[in-house]
Amino acid sequence: MLNSKQRSNLRSLAANEEPITQIGKNGVNDALIESLSSAIEKRELIKVTVLENSGLNAKDAGFIIAEKLGAEFVCATGRKIVFYRRSKSDKVKHIEF
Repeated sequence: MLNSKQRSNLRSLAANEEPITQIGKNGVNDALIESLSSAIEKRELIKVTVLENSGLNAKDAGFIIAEKLGAEFVCATGRKIVFYRRSKSDKVKHIEF
């Protein structure tokens, strides 16, 4: 569980990141979760865009995806959502708090 300072730090880091994918009309499916899981393992911090035609609002989608990924839901700003999960790989540069 992240505290407010950690969450704030992650939000500031994510501000400069581009979204890696979009959630569209297919919503949250297994293929999306699998691709997000591999991306978050390599980066630790990812940003995703929720399109209007998905039928989901960003906050609801964030909680659903975070639970399936085993990640922390950092924030939802507009239609963008940010997730964090510490990588198990030693080859990745870890985010320090």
